[in-house]
Amino acid sequence: MTDELTSIVLRAVERVPQWVRRDLESKDPVGRIQAEEALAAMIAEVLRKADSAAD
Repeated sequence: MTDELTSIVLRAVERVPQWVRRDLESKDPVGRIQAEEALAAMIAEVLRKADSAAD
């Protein structure tokens, strides 16, 4: 992973809402899966924006 890509992902993770952070630690599998999917969508969106800005 390049330093730029790492930086982009780190900025996305820094902005993760508290509910996602809390639910990632949940023992409830449904809540945890929803939080994982939300986090993945947030990271994917940031990467899409970075990719289109590079074009």
